[in-house]
Formats: sequence, structure tokens, C-alpha cells
Amino acid sequence: MAFEMYAEVILTRDVPESGLRAGDVGTVVERHVVPDAGEEGYSLEFFDMTGNTVAVVTLPASALRLPTPADRPAVRALSA
Repeated sequence: MAFEMYAEVILTRDVPESGLRAGDVGTVVERHVVPDAGEEGYSLEFFDMTGNTVAVVTLPASALRLPTPADRPAVRALSA
């Protein structure tokens, strides 16, 4: 599936090295080929609730999905 630039997308798997979990919402900031993934990929930016960038990662399209009407916003606090 192709995602539009600046679209909000949802992670379908954890990315522990970046502190991200399945269900986190990110913004598409670039579209390109992910080395060694064999599929199209995307650079995504993730923000905290105050608008600060918390992670920028590159992932294959298979790790993402579009939001649906069944999705609800939620907050998860990081432990100190």
C-alpha cells in the first residue's frame, strides 16, 4: 500500500530501539526503498503530545497501516 506524504499512519509492530510500540501514530515525511527489505519504505516522524519530535525512523510499508473509524486516540506515558 502506498501512503501519502504527511499522512498519519499507525505502527503495526513495536520498534523498541526507538521507544515505539504498535499502535503509535506517526507522520510520513519521506517515501523510498528500504535497504534489505525488498519493499517500499517510509521515513516517519513521531511526536509527543506537546509537538516535540521523539523519533524519526525508516520502516517498510508492511509495518504501517492507515487509521480507521474503529481507532481511538490514546495516551501512553513513558516511565521515568
